[in-house]
Amino acid sequence: MTEGWKLFDAVSGRQAAMAGSPGKVKEFGLRFLLKKPPGGPFAIGNAALGYALLIISSGRMIDPQISEWISQLLRWIHVITAIAWIGSSFYFIHLDLSLKKREGLPEGVGGEAWQVHGGGFYNMRKYFVAPPEMPKELTWFKWESYSTWISGFFLIVWVYYLHADLYTIDPAVRALAPWQAAAIGIGGILLSWLVYEVLCRSPLGRNGVVLGVVLFFYILLAAFVFTQVFNGRAAFLHTGAMIATWMSASVFFIIIPNQKKVVADLLAGRSPDPRLGKEAKLRSTHNNYLTLPVIFLMLSNHYPLAWSSRYAVAIIGLIVIAGAVVRHFFNSRHAHKGSPWWSWGVAAACIALAIWLSIVGKPGNANLAVLTTPPTTETVAASFDEAVLTIQSRCSMCHAAEPVWDGIAVAPKGVRLDTPEEIARHAELIRVQSVLTHAMPPNNVTEMTLDERKTVASWLAQKDATLR
Repeated sequence: MTEGWKLFDAVSGRQAAMAGSPGKVKEFGLRFLLKKPPGGPFAIGNAALGYALLIISSGRMIDPQISEWISQLLRWIHVITAIAWIGSSFYFIHLDLSLKKREGLPEGVGGEAWQVHGGGFYNMRKYFVAPPEMPKELTWFKWESYSTWISGFFLIVWVYYLHADLYTIDPAVRALAPWQAAAIGIGGILLSWLVYEVLCRSPLGRNGVVLGVVLFFYILLAAFVFTQVFNGRAAFLHTGAMIATWMSASVFFIIIPNQKKVVADLLAGRSPDPRLGKEAKLRSTHNNYLTLPVIFLMLSNHYPLAWSSRYAVAIIGLIVIAGAVVRHFFNSRHAHKGSPWWSWGVAAACIALAIWLSIVGKPGNANLAVLTTPPTTETVAASFDEAVLTIQSRCSMCHAAEPVWDGIAVAPKGVRLDTPEEIARHAELIRVQSVLTHAMPPNNVTEMTLDERKTVASWLAQKDATLR
């Protein structure tokens, strides 16, 4: 264990060097927060980067236990708001597509739908003109989107930028300081939204299919760029955050403002500009088809087989296609245009191909030990002892009863690897995280060597052989 603690001291020094000067980072953060840009997305970008730099410079001073609770609460809020946004979005898509024009409807009503829920019946009608009398209370569905993006932004800063050394930066990919990772991440997301806006407002926006294909390849390009600066986990998450930003920004800058203009025109007795409805419809359609891929990308940080593969970008593309065709099935079904069951076949093929790419592209293929002789009780015990020494020296800084890694209060996910018993109990997790995918140690911060991974793989192979 002495050697392990020496290594921890060395890695801690590298970690501190990567952090940069907290005072300088804080100064830049305040400068961005107090700066007054022209407005719009630039104001949001300045505020976002300023907040990120302040958290990076000051967040480490917060007690690790409080920091852990903040992370948990942010995740909780983000999931709740995302459920509200996605749920309301899917509901209104279903409602819009299921509306039917019936005899006897008031003038200006484009269709109605009858629904039953909770023991009661609901009669939903859609007005294409202002109703005879505007209701005193009119609900705007917007804060579900805004709250999801805001909570997600706070979460990505708190986890992926404050602890960039563990979750974002991989020196083997690109040696960055945490503030540089934050600047690249936030700047890249903001730039991608500006490109998205240009594409949607260009002549391509008149052809939804062509624009969709262009956006698909643009997502792949952005994902590739993220893999060139971040580790796989952060690249997947930033790709998801990029798409989610397009979706929420469309609600904030296009859909809601256009709806307000349409309502104002209807109240004034004017015919709304058809362009406003077309713009909002285009963005709503994008949000509809991109929802499922975004959810996958946000959840992927828990499953390294996808993001650790050398085919990570291709896997992202396959997930985008799978999510889009599944939504196409439900859109067609809700609109009473038939049930394109072929969509499920395409989605299944994409998922199967993604799984295959994750297996053949995993970095741990070279670690898989091939036994040339049958294992004995003695060889299994010896290989386990060697594996224990390796795991304790490389992993127990965090995965211990009392972690000593800066910013970690309890063993991540409750997984302890500081005793032989705990190591044996978590053998399958060790196999996936350290042998097959190299996801752990994160960014290889403790510099676990390939030979050490082979040592662990040898123990697992011998253990498996004795169970056959």
